Amino acid sequence: MSHVLKDAAQKSARLVGLTRQCRLFHSTNASAQKVLMSRMERDNFLDYDKMENRLNIVKSRLSRPLTLSEKIVYSHLDDPKNQEIKRGESYLKLRPDRVAMQDATAQMAMLQFISSGLPKVAVPSTIHCDHLIEAQLGGEKDLSRAKDINKEVYDFLASAGAKYGVGFWKPGSGIIHQIILENYAFPGVLLIGTDSHTPNGGGLGGVCIGVGGADAVDVMADIPWELKCPKVIGVKLTGKLKGWTSPKDVILKVAGILTVKGGTGAIVEYFGPGVDSISCTGMGTICNMGAEIGATTSVFPYNHRMEDYLKATNRADIADLANNYKGLLTADIKAEYDQVIEIDLDTLEPHVNGPFTPDLANPVSQLGKIAQEKGWPLDIKVGLIGSCTNSSYEDMSRSASIAKQALKHGIKSKAAFTITPGSEQIRATIERDGQAQALREIGGIVLANACGPCIGQWDRKDVKKGEKNTIVTSYNRNFTGRNDANPATHAFVTSPELVTAMSIAGDLGFDPRRDELTGSDGTKFKLESPYGDELPSKGFDPGQDTYQPPPKDGSNLSVNVSPGSNRLQLLKPFDKWSGKDITDMVVLIKAKGKCTTDHISAAGQWLKYRGHLDNISNNLLIGAVNAENGEINKVKNQLSGEYDGVPDTARKYKAAKVPWCVVGDENYGEGSSREHAALEPRHLGGRAIIVKSFARIHETNLKKQGMLPLTFANPSDYDKIQPSDRVSLVGLAELAPGKSVQCEVKHQDGSVDKIELKHTMNDGQISWFRAGSALNRMAELK
Repeated sequence: MSHVLKDAAQKSARLVGLTRQCRLFHSTNASAQKVLMSRMERDNFLDYDKMENRLNIVKSRLSRPLTLSEKIVYSHLDDPKNQEIKRGESYLKLRPDRVAMQDATAQMAMLQFISSGLPKVAVPSTIHCDHLIEAQLGGEKDLSRAKDINKEVYDFLASAGAKYGVGFWKPGSGIIHQIILENYAFPGVLLIGTDSHTPNGGGLGGVCIGVGGADAVDVMADIPWELKCPKVIGVKLTGKLKGWTSPKDVILKVAGILTVKGGTGAIVEYFGPGVDSISCTGMGTICNMGAEIGATTSVFPYNHRMEDYLKATNRADIADLANNYKGLLTADIKAEYDQVIEIDLDTLEPHVNGPFTPDLANPVSQLGKIAQEKGWPLDIKVGLIGSCTNSSYEDMSRSASIAKQALKHGIKSKAAFTITPGSEQIRATIERDGQAQALREIGGIVLANACGPCIGQWDRKDVKKGEKNTIVTSYNRNFTGRNDANPATHAFVTSPELVTAMSIAGDLGFDPRRDELTGSDGTKFKLESPYGDELPSKGFDPGQDTYQPPPKDGSNLSVNVSPGSNRLQLLKPFDKWSGKDITDMVVLIKAKGKCTTDHISAAGQWLKYRGHLDNISNNLLIGAVNAENGEINKVKNQLSGEYDGVPDTARKYKAAKVPWCVVGDENYGEGSSREHAALEPRHLGGRAIIVKSFARIHETNLKKQGMLPLTFANPSDYDKIQPSDRVSLVGLAELAPGKSVQCEVKHQDGSVDKIELKHTMNDGQISWFRAGSALNRMAELK
């Protein structure tokens, strides 16, 4: 139903009556259809009527137009009649439709679920093996090696999935977010995933949110999931994408505007006439990288591009049903946003963001000049395309169109070049249709269907650690050392087609709209704009079957974890709060500047320990910069006076039963959703993290593990705490929502500074702290 008709209906009782009759007709037909949420499952059905009924209750209470994201979120409220709804203030209790977990985070999530003692997950859930495959030699060899090295973990996840009713996507299936888009996302879904780029599903009109494993356990255990009511940032798109400008450039531009924390606490909602010029997978790209601005998630309204994608992925029945509920799947006219950004796609220039942070936005026309001024290496060593952000059929086709032009002129990529297909379906289809071959012919290596170098799973050999160099990628994140563990690597993120062009040129300053290349015969030529089909004309080739559905009844199955394993470790409950103030904490580290979850719990080689809390805790904060000496992984032990690594020092404090805290800067914990960054400090004896501000997911993860996430009421108080101080939190018995925590900072000279700390914990979250963790609290309530 059109917005015009809706607007008129609000002004006319007669039209309202007609609209209701029409809705009743659609609802009756919809109920008769019983459309499956996913063709991978046979007993879970879409229920737009239930969503609409909940939403009508909320609308009658709020009496105002709603944004799309509000409609989806509020239609999943556990108690729509009584739930307090205030953007940015109230905590919502929600009932998500699905849970998705990637293999690195699924280990801890499933270990926590096992600890709950529940027999089976309460909502459809899946595990996706994509994080543990290291890029080394090429797709097949790397996959075979990963299956061998990670056999224990894969067997654990497969058996746990079978026992507890969780679908299992085997290694080689593809990246979790691409698999979700192809099989599980649908317009209006509320999905939570244990990966920060879960918002990718917003490209198919769903509210898909990245969370920690403990949140996933809540949902799988049939406990309402808690989320602070998001604010809504509107991005109005006008004009049309054309030429070298791609969907990636929309989010690269937005990241430059909002910065890495500008979206914190908000859902970014795209609207306007420019939306229809973007493909469904292109919308997924934009939503995916919305994680880099700290947004809760991002979403697009349901349109014909999504309908086309649903049909291409054998879900025409979902598209037909969604067509009857467009009022539910689009924003109301005159819906109000907390902030509105407008982007004209007609004038939007291709961007290349970086280095070292994804919000440093550089228009491609200015990049060469900026790089020279900043001293960034202009010689591109490696170009990498793919990842969960940009590995669609359209992405690969547009990149291949550039490769074919280079081959026509007899040249190849000057930089080393890699291609990561997003899924087995994408791999099989681009092999069949020739894109993979064209990319190989310019010198590319097709990697396994996995995350690979994007998350640090890259056995890079061409440069030494500490050697200054430049890489360009179509990834989403470019923090220091993220891709190759080399802090001197200058990583830039851009579209896959621009990565391809710049790799062929081998020059960071290359602007394909302006600059020429030299063919093998010496003639100059300019690359034509990239082109490629949005969807394959022959349909998708599904490739190999890599899905293991859970049996109907797995209760008699067993899941074994060897006590001597160095990869897996059953969890023991954390200690409860003593009921007393936490006094004389030492400062483990005062972190200076950017401190992401990569700094707190590094990935790369450490991914193999994601199921073993004690072993992975040996990477705690080894990437953080110590404000005392400007060094990494070197802090002073306040008990002995000796300098040592951060985790080693934490273990010594724990052994001496001395509580400790961490002091940090702005947006502490930005980046990945990995809850290990919260589990590790708790496991090694930490009690509080005190910072200027938190990233959303990390703050929630800390709460779940019984840590105290506190922020300076006055950010300048960060300067008052020195690494040698003792920190006390007083009045904890009176800890309450909205009430500040009093902090006493005792300096070495005996003087004391009293400062005020704030928190965002509600009553339920405070009960987690008192119980020692959310899991402990769950056990108390059983």
